[in-house]
Amino acid sequence: MKSTLLAGIVMIVLGAVSLGYQYTYTTRETVLQIGPITATADTTKTVAVPEILGWVLLGGGLCLLAFAVLSKKN
Repeated sequence: MKSTLLAGIVMIVLGAVSLGYQYTYTTRETVLQIGPITATADTTKTVAVPEILGWVLLGGGLCLLAFAVLSKKN
């Protein structure tokens, strides 16, 4: 019971965090190279965690939490 309750809480927290999480990184690309002279450009890219993953984790966590609470009453 306790492990189901804990797993439900962890899934709810992970789902809520993943709904607003975005990962940003910067890459440096060579744009132009003429002999020893090179021109580079920094490009910032943002990758968002798929929203469906957050909702599935949140819903699954709520189901596990409800199961843990309801099975404890019996």
